[in-house]
Amino acid sequence: MPRTLRDRRTARRLAADAGLLAVAAAFALPLAWVVLSALDPDADLRVKAPDGLTLANFDAVLTPDIIFTPLLNSLVLCGGGTLLTVVCAALAAYPLSRFRSRLNRPFLLTILFATSLPITAIMVPVYALFVRVNLIDTMQGTIFFFAASQLPFAIWLMKNFMDGVPKELEEAAWTDGASSPQSLVRIVLPLMGPGVAVVTVFCFVMMWGNFFVPFMLLLTPDQMPAAVSINEFFGNRGMVVYGQLAAFSVIYSTPVLVLYVLVARRLGGGFALGGAVKG
Repeated sequence: MPRTLRDRRTARRLAADAGLLAVAAAFALPLAWVVLSALDPDADLRVKAPDGLTLANFDAVLTPDIIFTPLLNSLVLCGGGTLLTVVCAALAAYPLSRFRSRLNRPFLLTILFATSLPITAIMVPVYALFVRVNLIDTMQGTIFFFAASQLPFAIWLMKNFMDGVPKELEEAAWTDGASSPQSLVRIVLPLMGPGVAVVTVFCFVMMWGNFFVPFMLLLTPDQMPAAVSINEFFGNRGMVVYGQLAAFSVIYSTPVLVLYVLVARRLGGGFALGGAVKG
């Protein structure tokens, strides 16, 4: 290889590495501030090593009103919304993946268009509808809307993963007398574990960090999730106590990290088809 061409490739690789390092630093600095400020008794907006380590910030926020009740509300809302979304997405994606129809493509394009609609554009009619059907200020109503808002993209993802499971496996199950719902539950979903894990994590994370929906649909303070209660650090309490805010953020991020750890194997795995399909 000519030296000039090799030098050019080396320069491009170094430039790409420098760009990736800059992007990584942009993400790492806020995370470093959160971790360091949570342990700093004199935390401010600067990223700095604390003069002394303390757990006082965690002690201040580990109360039912600040942490435990909002986190429980978040788990109920996001867990219920994620479960409902995954179940409905699997049921909707199955016929789209397994049965051919002229309506499949228009339906999928409609779903894709629905994912581009901003929630802020539909919240006014949704709020009016929820008032009429008595779902305003209810956990179940918020769960339904969470699921409905994430369902279009979840169906799109689930259908693409479901296409990777060979239909021959289902046909063998049908020969043994299994119905379509049975083959979906016992054959397709277990084999597309990575896909189900991706949809689950995506939906949960999107719901967990959603501030606007529960802020609009829930009115009772005792029902507010942690995504909304964190706003109190910037409003009703006067000056922001950055150390307590950082400690709250660390605890608030823990359920998402735990979820990633629990599904790490599925996310890194492939479809466990093995030798089930013979040529």
